[in-house]
Amino acid sequence: MEELLKKFVGKQIDVAFGVTSVIRGEVTDVRDGLVFLRDEEQRTVFVASDKISVVWEVKESHSRPGFVV
Repeated sequence: MEELLKKFVGKQIDVAFGVTSVIRGEVTDVRDGLVFLRDEEQRTVFVASDKISVVWEVKESHSRPGFVV
């Protein structure tokens, strides 16, 4: 899992633990069984890589409400 997660360094991902828990953040580092994520509020989140069940890269389309002129 760590080798896969190292490919996401510098990218936004969603990390799932089981059915209901999901964390989103930019991968800043992967080492010693931990994934280091930076969330939207610039906080660092430490995730145990052996607890991750699903991971995917975030592909956000920035849609804005209203009319485009």
